[in-house]
Amino acid sequence: MGLYLFTFIWLALLVPLSAMAAPYAAMVMDARSGKVLHARNADTRLHPASLTKMMTLYIAFEAVQNGEISMDTLVKVSAHAASEPPSKLGLRAGQKIKLRYLVRAAAVKSANDAATAIGEAIEGSEAAFARRMNRTAKALGMTRTSFRNAHGLTENGHLSTARDMTILGRHVIYDYPMYYNLWSRKTADAGIKTVAHTNRRLLSSYRGADGIKTGYTRAAGFNLVASAERGRERVIATVFGGRSTASRNAKVAELLDLGFKRAPTRVAFRSPRKPPYRGSAKGRTVIAEAPAAPKPAAKPGQRAKSVRVASAAVTRSLRPQARPLQADPVPDTAPLVASVQDDIEKVLKEVQTVAAVAPSANGAAPAASVKPVIRPARVVAAAPRDVPTPSRKAEVITRLSTSGGRHWGINVGRYPSRFTAEKVLLKTALAETSTLDGSLRKVVKGKRGFDANFMGLTRDTAELACKRLQARQVTCFMIGPS
Repeated sequence: MGLYLFTFIWLALLVPLSAMAAPYAAMVMDARSGKVLHARNADTRLHPASLTKMMTLYIAFEAVQNGEISMDTLVKVSAHAASEPPSKLGLRAGQKIKLRYLVRAAAVKSANDAATAIGEAIEGSEAAFARRMNRTAKALGMTRTSFRNAHGLTENGHLSTARDMTILGRHVIYDYPMYYNLWSRKTADAGIKTVAHTNRRLLSSYRGADGIKTGYTRAAGFNLVASAERGRERVIATVFGGRSTASRNAKVAELLDLGFKRAPTRVAFRSPRKPPYRGSAKGRTVIAEAPAAPKPAAKPGQRAKSVRVASAAVTRSLRPQARPLQADPVPDTAPLVASVQDDIEKVLKEVQTVAAVAPSANGAAPAASVKPVIRPARVVAAAPRDVPTPSRKAEVITRLSTSGGRHWGINVGRYPSRFTAEKVLLKTALAETSTLDGSLRKVVKGKRGFDANFMGLTRDTAELACKRLQARQVTCFMIGPS
């Protein structure tokens, strides 16, 4: 017995700590539907390491969208944030730096000092931010996750699962698609230096890969939540406990291949349910509960009602100050295998240049950013509330709900083919899920092309959707009841 014990201790001393495998877990999910395609130890609570930063940045995006903070806010770096161990950006105590640079450093370089500074800027302290992380995780359905910090360094009780991190990855893609390109940047300007992506090897070697986040600590092993898109299919693969960067990447590539093999080409898209905004515990204005909305509190899942109250802050967050986070424009002829966000950018640019814009019913000129052109056929412009829209022959639209005054729609352009129009509708829906969720994407064939419409909206929702698209320099006009 003594000889066996001595041999075990001797071998343990000879084996490098980095080679001692952490527990392994994996999950593969069809991102479009949320269907699980593969799972192994997916509900085992393990150390997430820097996968944690997906939640840190998810909350940062939520805070920006709801007016708690802006990407141009100067954040004062605390001594606590500056003292975080590597990986780090190299922040100094007392230094002031824009939030956008902290976000880039946390997403691309996985900088621990930047992640802590983000949490303190939003909630006042890392402990308060961790409490918000846990509230948000619960709202997202991450039932076996508990956070203790904003960066993911090993701490007692800081645990998650492959399933929960896959769920979070899906929300990162679809809840804030305007920022998703950040996860695929191989390099980024972080203000004080240019940083390189921790996952650039997989991003460069796997066709269609566009994110999301790596993580490593001795206790966790080599972790990764990856997403890739090929044609109409998008797959998310999560691995905990890899033995090395190379073996982890190889395993993730194997799981992504498995996902694309098992995922159907066509599937009904079901966006994940975005949790209701509950504001900050720091004492900032809770926009979702502003006095301007004298309505009962929204039930869980009824997030569209809070969007109307938050429209002003949302519009501010989507104006040019946030544009440095957007991907560089790509040519209209770029292949569809680009990332979701790159596709969205391309489509929004395409909509701006191709979509026909109708003048308002009262004769006022369109917004300065939109050039007036000939009003397209078969579209009814939004009329003033006290002026009835002239009656027209109704077009039957299947599955369109007529309850609650949902007789309105919006048009986002006319295109030469049905496929192009459907692609525009899908990418616009991903970019504007908060107002277009539940609407019907409808392509209407006319003499001059295919109109891309969203139908089944209330007038207020249609108006808000157009305002938000126009805030991003995208033309859009309303379709009245007909």
